[in-house]
Amino acid sequence: MTDNRAQESFRFVSCMELREILGKRAMDEARLIEIIEEVPPDSIYYHTHSYYLRHAYIQGVFPNDFATWVALHAQDRVLGERLGVLDPFDFDDIESVRSEILTIMGDHLNHIKTVPVCTTGEPFEFVRSHVIEADLDLKVWTLREFRDGLARVDMGAVFNHVCEARLRKGRAPGDFASWIGGREGLGRETLAEDIVKVGRLGLSLEGMRGKILQLCDQALAAA
Repeated sequence: MTDNRAQESFRFVSCMELREILGKRAMDEARLIEIIEEVPPDSIYYHTHSYYLRHAYIQGVFPNDFATWVALHAQDRVLGERLGVLDPFDFDDIESVRSEILTIMGDHLNHIKTVPVCTTGEPFEFVRSHVIEADLDLKVWTLREFRDGLARVDMGAVFNHVCEARLRKGRAPGDFASWIGGREGLGRETLAEDIVKVGRLGLSLEGMRGKILQLCDQALAAA
């Protein structure tokens, strides 16, 4: 397959987060559960998916804010590890992520005698995020142009097209895969399917970018 030109271009759009502190704090795991149940979905999203935007270049041991806090501040590494295994990209909506977090935490507390409390004096502070898009004025028409564009855009663009597109805009495959596999895009369905899988590998945003670039390079080499 040659590096064909799409009928419609792909436009890279970055994003930035505006954070809103909700004024809800937890000093123990029981209260943490209570607040998780009641906060808006944007707060769950901030503490799980947006973690990847704030830590774009690393894969943390506890890859969400809930896991980090219970492990480091409540000194509950068992629960931290259980929450750390949770991959928010395995879910198609935020409420499913919330439900799984509550299930994990509820089961854990049901099997211990004493509710772990914060030992560092630093409560869990609930935050929600609002995302503002920033057009990068970068349009691409071919796979090679897409590959080169992806290599140089900032992490906000990767987050916007992978995470925001799937969880808050309802575009389940993500923008990259939708364009690469779509009829009005490049029509490369196999490559698009492989790109969808990248979001489920537990990688950092930089890791996701690197893996997608690798897939593009392989496809171009085989053309």
